[in-house]
Amino acid sequence: MASKIKKVKKPTTLNEKIFNFVVYGLSVLLILVIIYPLWFVIIASFSNPADVASGAVWFWPKSWSLKGYQVLFQQPLLWRSYFNTIFYTLAGTAFGLLVNIPVAYALTRKDLFGRKWISLLYVIPMFVTGGLIPIYLVTKNFGLLNTIWVMIIPFAVSPYNIIVARTFFQESIPEGLWEAAQVDGSGTIRYFFTIVLPLSKAILAVIGLWTAVGIWNSWFNALIYLTNPNLQPLQLLLRQLLIMNQTLQTQTTGAMASELAQTSQMMQYASIVISTLPIMLVYPFLQKYFNQGVMVGAIKE
Repeated sequence: MASKIKKVKKPTTLNEKIFNFVVYGLSVLLILVIIYPLWFVIIASFSNPADVASGAVWFWPKSWSLKGYQVLFQQPLLWRSYFNTIFYTLAGTAFGLLVNIPVAYALTRKDLFGRKWISLLYVIPMFVTGGLIPIYLVTKNFGLLNTIWVMIIPFAVSPYNIIVARTFFQESIPEGLWEAAQVDGSGTIRYFFTIVLPLSKAILAVIGLWTAVGIWNSWFNALIYLTNPNLQPLQLLLRQLLIMNQTLQTQTTGAMASELAQTSQMMQYASIVISTLPIMLVYPFLQKYFNQGVMVGAIKE
């Protein structure tokens, strides 16, 4: 039997040790710079605003208080707006994938007539748009104002997502698979659903996450197209509550104004926590697909 060859580990030089120390140190510092603001918002939402303003709160809550959360949870429309946001996010993400992914794949097909011109038509809106008023009039003429569909349908098409997904299909799906599928008698639609999509989980996760985060954080579209409070998302409700609280501060003086200022500050931190926590909890489940999808789907010359 052939003797096993043992790999001799090369001794680490002083320069390599210094380099590794610097790299690890900068990495830890960067992680702290990213994580600490998030942690501070969380602990500040449970702390007395006076302690936060004085700088006493920096690692752990002081003078624990749930007043910010209590004020928010007492709002009768909070849970309704929370449900609306979840619905808009799930439905909008599903519809966005349904619209953008097939278009992206179609633009990779060499037998698609005029695909270069079609691609150009999708690129132009990235630089030139019709403007708010024309979009509002079109939305109104289609009868979408003050309906749940105005948060899902009009803004589902994303040229950027289409281009990223198209590049992914071009780089990751070999043309030989389509030729082999044709030999087996598979058509375009069957090939897309049975072969292309199962091999594209990475880009589906990336486009889905981008779309979900965009819809979850969106409030301006709701401000323009939704006037019914029962249809408004969480972000718009929180914005209205903060503005209303700040308006009350300007109309009061003395101890009442100070108390409203403290309540407003606690509401700001609490609103950040309850509005970002759900979408942050989703990210770890998609992280394993995220890097692969972004790198492969990057725009290349």
